[in-house]
Amino acid sequence: MKRWIAIVLVVVVLGGLIVYNKILNPAPGAGGPGGGGGGSAPAAGGAAKGGKGGPGGPGAAGPTNVNAYVVVPKLIANAVVATGSLVANEQVDIYPEIAGRIVQMNIREGQPVAKGALLIKIYDGDLQAQLQKFRVVQENAQRTEERNKQLLQRGGISQQEYDIIVTNLKGALADIELTKAALRRTEIRAPFSGVIGIRNVSPGAVVTPQTLITRLQQLNPMKLDFTVPERYSRSVKSGERVSFTLDGSQTNFTGQIYAVEPDVDVATRSLRIRARVANTSPELRPGSFAKVNLTFREDRALTIPSQALLPQTRGKQVVVVRNGKATFVDVQTGIRDKSNIQITSGLAPGDTVVTSGLLFVKKDSPVKVVKVSS
Repeated sequence: MKRWIAIVLVVVVLGGLIVYNKILNPAPGAGGPGGGGGGSAPAAGGAAKGGKGGPGGPGAAGPTNVNAYVVVPKLIANAVVATGSLVANEQVDIYPEIAGRIVQMNIREGQPVAKGALLIKIYDGDLQAQLQKFRVVQENAQRTEERNKQLLQRGGISQQEYDIIVTNLKGALADIELTKAALRRTEIRAPFSGVIGIRNVSPGAVVTPQTLITRLQQLNPMKLDFTVPERYSRSVKSGERVSFTLDGSQTNFTGQIYAVEPDVDVATRSLRIRARVANTSPELRPGSFAKVNLTFREDRALTIPSQALLPQTRGKQVVVVRNGKATFVDVQTGIRDKSNIQITSGLAPGDTVVTSGLLFVKKDSPVKVVKVSS
């Protein structure tokens, strides 16, 4: 039964193919039923008369219309736009050196302080008592040393006994200095002149060396940190001027480079640069985002508009018009600015480079220059 079903299916498929080829899809030139082959004659005659799409006819493809640029030497600035951040000239987070209770606080938030000003005083009663004790020991050791020195001169004691007494005196003096050092750690003073930030503790609070008291920043001058790509590393020099703007502001500020990182960051392949900025505006705050414009030098070179460059897998090309035809030329590029790019090899002064219609231009195809600029 299955065998007969398979045979029937094969017969049906073959019959369908025959009907489709003979009736529904006849071969070119074959006449339809009753047509006698005359249906294809008008089409053949039309082709013989030269339709619009035929070669050499009225609709034959002509030269491609393009705009072009004449290459001439021009000044181009070796400039780069980078992003950076403003940094305080000096900045320190204030932490206590020892644990204890705050008994005096002279922090005025957001106000300037002078170098050496007392900011925090931690309770030191126990250290003061210890210092008094060591002073008494030192006085007693001093008197003992004076008496035994006279006995040593008369031979009343040995040199060894006198040396022990002198050692006790020096130990007492060392204990006094050690206690004084501990007392100095109970006072937190401003390490430099600057502006105090917001404090995180109150008078009477018990603090430890892990407790952040406040932050002190020196805001004039300020520092500007930014990075540039590795290829500009040879052009960056100390003393060069930079200009920058802040996010949300149209004011231009200036600074001067004074430090360049000696090595290139291997992760980003960029070079870190630091400039000094005079704080002449309340807009300049540490941590602000800055857009930096750095111009290294100006060179006279052959340049073309950026849109004329055709990136390739293994290089770059431009289309040059020569004898009315498109010639693809390999070029090497140099520095860029906002709209132009330097050509270091491949072009000569006077060459005409295509700047528009590049998608429709083929190799050695005819082109017609509609508009020329230079």
